Amino acid sequence: MLEACIFATILCGFFGIIFKKNLVMKIISMDIMSTGVIAYYVLVASRGGLFTPIAAKANNVAYSDPVPQAVILTAIVIGFSIQALMLVGVMKLAKDNPTLETKAIKENNLP
Repeated sequence: MLEACIFATILCGFFGIIFKKNLVMKIISMDIMSTGVIAYYVLVASRGGLFTPIAAKANNVAYSDPVPQAVILTAIVIGFSIQALMLVGVMKLAKDNPTLETKAIKENNLP
């Protein structure tokens, strides 16, 4: 059930990127899709009954792998920086164009 909700989130973001015409809405859709992908990765990487390597004092137990946590944190930071960079690009476009609709921007920039 949780996987279905996560895939629905990814699909909503994907269809938002394809069908929305406003650039800000496309950026928000990309962020929603990225959140869904990160949530799916966390769902797949999580396992019950594992001990933290730092806090556990038991011998011969299954320790959790810290690499997925590092990858997810890196993905969150990179996603945030890409989103900020795209929003700066949209702000630059907004200075020259009265609207942020992709069709109007194409028409305004034709030679």
